[in-house]
Amino acid sequence: MKSKLTLGALPESHATRFRVWAPTTERVEVVAWGTGAPEHVFVLRRSADGTFAGTSTDFRPGDRYGYRLDGEGPYPDPASRFQPEGVRGPSEIIDPSAFAWTDKGWAGITRDDLIVYELHVGTFTPEGTFAGATERLPELARLGVTAIELMPVGDFPGRWNWGYDGVSLFAPARCYGRPDDLRRLVDRAHSLGMAVLLDVVYNHFGPDGCSLMRFSPSYLSDSHRTPWGPAVNLDGPDSPRVRAFFIENALHWIHEYHIDGLRLDATHAMIDEGPRHFLAELSATVREQVSHRSIHLIAEDHRNLSSMLQPEFDGGWGLDGLWSDDFHHQLRRLLTGDDDGVYRDFAGSTADLATTIERGWFYTGQFSIHRGKPRGTDPSGLPLQSLVFCIQNHDRIGNRAMGDRLNHRVDPATYRAASTLLLLAPETPLLFMGQEWAASSPFLYFTDHEPELGRRVREGRHRDFRTYRAFQAPGAPDRIPDPQAESTFVSSRLDWSEIAHKSHASIWRLHRDGIALRRSEPVLRAFDWCSFRAVAPDEDSIVLRYDHDRDLVIVACRLRGCGPVIVPDGLIGEVRDVVPEAIWTTEDEDYTSDPCPAEVEFLAQRLTVRFLRPGALVLAFRSAGSGGDTQSQPISHLYSR
Repeated sequence: MKSKLTLGALPESHATRFRVWAPTTERVEVVAWGTGAPEHVFVLRRSADGTFAGTSTDFRPGDRYGYRLDGEGPYPDPASRFQPEGVRGPSEIIDPSAFAWTDKGWAGITRDDLIVYELHVGTFTPEGTFAGATERLPELARLGVTAIELMPVGDFPGRWNWGYDGVSLFAPARCYGRPDDLRRLVDRAHSLGMAVLLDVVYNHFGPDGCSLMRFSPSYLSDSHRTPWGPAVNLDGPDSPRVRAFFIENALHWIHEYHIDGLRLDATHAMIDEGPRHFLAELSATVREQVSHRSIHLIAEDHRNLSSMLQPEFDGGWGLDGLWSDDFHHQLRRLLTGDDDGVYRDFAGSTADLATTIERGWFYTGQFSIHRGKPRGTDPSGLPLQSLVFCIQNHDRIGNRAMGDRLNHRVDPATYRAASTLLLLAPETPLLFMGQEWAASSPFLYFTDHEPELGRRVREGRHRDFRTYRAFQAPGAPDRIPDPQAESTFVSSRLDWSEIAHKSHASIWRLHRDGIALRRSEPVLRAFDWCSFRAVAPDEDSIVLRYDHDRDLVIVACRLRGCGPVIVPDGLIGEVRDVVPEAIWTTEDEDYTSDPCPAEVEFLAQRLTVRFLRPGALVLAFRSAGSGGDTQSQPISHLYSR
């Protein structure tokens, strides 16, 4: 369906159409801004709903402009497509139709095929640009990634930022490149068979450089608050226009940039007590406008609300996916012993981890110590692929004081086992950039605000960690990297040369082959949901059971120490007399320089896998195979690619 975008400066044949909402203003003028040419002034017509619109032949793509409101300004366009001089400077007219797309016929990636790779454009490559990221896309395709997820790119104040302080929500950040550079990235990704998801922030505006309230104070709620201040107004006076602004932003990324889906940041902070939740309206509108390709709307939300994934006719909001952090928290507590902050809510037992994998999240209404109230609902009936699992993401690394990754805290064998569990659990896996080769660089929290705001950010960072045991000693908070320092930003960049080093290359191959197994093994792709099981046979191990058409796959994963993993008899079922075939192991010589093969014993219908250290083994029971027992033998003798 043709785009219905209306806001901003939209080029037409030999003219430009302008439209902006400014309900408390009597006169809005479009003015040429900072071009050095004679000033053009074009007065827009006011409508009853407070929008101003008009078409002028005096403005062309490439011109810079702003809006003068009752004689004040000019201010950047709230729907500016580009801010070449920063978020306080002039807006530039951009013609999205001028880009020559080559992705005609692109249908997107289905939810069941998503392998998501989250990246921050500014630290993903040495260049820190869209063009730099585009050059690396073939390597991600070779890894097996099917969707990249960009952290927010809406322009922000300063030279670097995570992106969650964005204030020009329609304008790709000028420090990453021009709008067509982002289009080239998307076009190239599609040519390689990869979707592009974009993280968007609709729950608050950045604290610096935002001019939206100059156009209307109604963008912010006068009755709801969030950790960042007043909430976005989704249910108060004038909220229909505010909601329309954000929905148009979503459609703008989908139509003008061919983005394949949105990761909706912190939706628990989008407070809407109206009759129809904003997310339900957003989801329905996107479906109405885009039907020819797969579009994914995935929320980050700590409430574990199953209704968010249910269709609107069943009382839900119609989203496609949710980040499910319970898996990460359980695993981190189990492997590292972390028990500060949110980890207080998790015992980190293998039994709880198995429960989390089997149903999609752990909290289904239990009291949360960290939240101070009950948390969660029953996820029964939700497709497990609709839940996104990770062992690392930008928050779970960057919100640690030192930005340390999981591979900085555990040994390589444990890291291989944890990575396998992520890749072969039925939920959608998300990798964070560099995770696939156990990158040495941290991912720290960094900003580039004006000095006073920067000081408050720095002090707040120290205050956040004051209750953590590691930072209670005198002077300990001083070890926390300064978020305002350029060195903090620079040290967060990936070092791509590491992939050539033997230890990093082996981890990369493990991720490549684990993804390939997930995508190619028929039982993992088409298993019977009713009989999928995740169990904890002991305090250190997890076993996953998949079956399809009388074939069975067992994933035995030892997460701590050495010892036997005894697969419960009930997991073998009807194929218990079939000889198991080992189809994958973390102890393959491609993944480690000192393989310690596990031993498999299948006697009297009991399957035992003996691990010499943490690791994972995948066994297939094929219905066409011969029956009978096998002798205990090293897995290297059984392993076949």
